[in-house]
Amino acid sequence: MGARRRLAGAATCALGSILLSSCANAPTTEWVARGATLASWNDTPTKAALTAFVERVTDPRSPGYVPPADRIAVFDNDGTLWSEQPVYFQLAFALDRLRALAPDHPEWNTTEPFKSALAGDLHAVAAGGHEALFQIIGATHSGMSIDEFERIAREWARTALHPSRGVRYTALTYAPMVELLDYLRAHDFDIWIVTGGGIEFVRAVSQELYGVPADHVVGSRLALEYREIDGVGTVMRGHDLAFLDDGPGKPVGIAEHIGRVPILAVGNSDGDYEMLRYTTDGRAGSLGVLVHHTDAEREWAYDRESSIGRVVRGLDEASQRSWLLVDMAADWARVHAR
Repeated sequence: MGARRRLAGAATCALGSILLSSCANAPTTEWVARGATLASWNDTPTKAALTAFVERVTDPRSPGYVPPADRIAVFDNDGTLWSEQPVYFQLAFALDRLRALAPDHPEWNTTEPFKSALAGDLHAVAAGGHEALFQIIGATHSGMSIDEFERIAREWARTALHPSRGVRYTALTYAPMVELLDYLRAHDFDIWIVTGGGIEFVRAVSQELYGVPADHVVGSRLALEYREIDGVGTVMRGHDLAFLDDGPGKPVGIAEHIGRVPILAVGNSDGDYEMLRYTTDGRAGSLGVLVHHTDAEREWAYDRESSIGRVVRGLDEASQRSWLLVDMAADWARVHAR
């Protein structure tokens, strides 16, 4: 499947200090206190399996002990760390950007998929497939510096409201997952976000929402170009997709950015399947985790038939691959962080 069609579906101080597990990604008193008990998790076999895994790899007396330098944990973002319905939050950002830019692009009023997007017809946009979504993202995310894009994305995240929940998108992070991040930090894990979403979009919010610094985000990215503007060197975002960090792209992104194989991978959809395979295949003691969206009352229930966060292979193969399935309705005492 082409990269354009798939786009729509985190080194501490510096690269040389990754092995030291220091600086922004090291545990703090706040993180340790908040995540030490995994308070938003029910006392189910799932929670017991997670804590048993951490105890096994962090106890020097355990045959499964893993030194801190090798305790790499990778997490998907959409549907794993925050919600992703009814559309990926980055797409919601792109649609808001589209409306803001529309006065300068009258041709969008008669050209699909922009016409449908501006009319709020998300069903028609979805009918255009991933190519239509890529067109919207390309048109709204390019032609500016990285710094300018991250500023715009950060401001949007602080002010934009979810259409059906009426709260900021940032309020829809998952409390149990934020606690799990904290719990892992307290046990000297090196945490990375590996997302199919845009790398600069997630970097704009990763520290504030998850305590994950920007240099620990791996994601899809548009082509970048160095330019001198008004005598100042800057890096500009282009229109073309340079790397799709989804599906088989995730292990590639991990290899390029992290340079070590994780011992823990957490996702929620078939876009994370290869990342979990890369983490667990032939590697005794590693753990793959899938968050299963089963809670229609507190969030959304979806899996095999969903156009967002679809998961088929993960569900079918989780048992044979010894992956841990997190049942959101049964395993989480609380869903959202705020």
